[in-house]
Amino acid sequence: MKANKPKGNKSTELKLIQLFKQLGLKGWRRNYKIADSKPDFVFHNKRIAVFADGCFWHGHNCRNLTPKQNSEYWQKKIEKNRIRDKQINERLERKGWKVIRIWECELEKNPQKVMRRINRFLYHH
Repeated sequence: MKANKPKGNKSTELKLIQLFKQLGLKGWRRNYKIADSKPDFVFHNKRIAVFADGCFWHGHNCRNLTPKQNSEYWQKKIEKNRIRDKQINERLERKGWKVIRIWECELEKNPQKVMRRINRFLYHH
């Protein structure tokens, strides 16, 4: 299982960067550490943290992604990730940050909807 470690959610992050640039969004930083967490993107002046979550690693229910081999291990691993995500959200929100979590499949299926959501946070909260 050690060989199957996440290497960062690079493709999802790169797609978000591309969208940020297309829309001319400024003021974001990548992998900025706040409150013992490291969001994928931070809009520091607006106190917004953006996480680009891979559907497998963070347990999204978009499709059945649990491997058949060693499924108990993976279910526990993914549940721990979900619990950690929730704790990070709560910790950041207590410190006055707004948190946006974007699923990998969301970005694949409807990137414009994702950007509308980010824009709402940036300009209407």
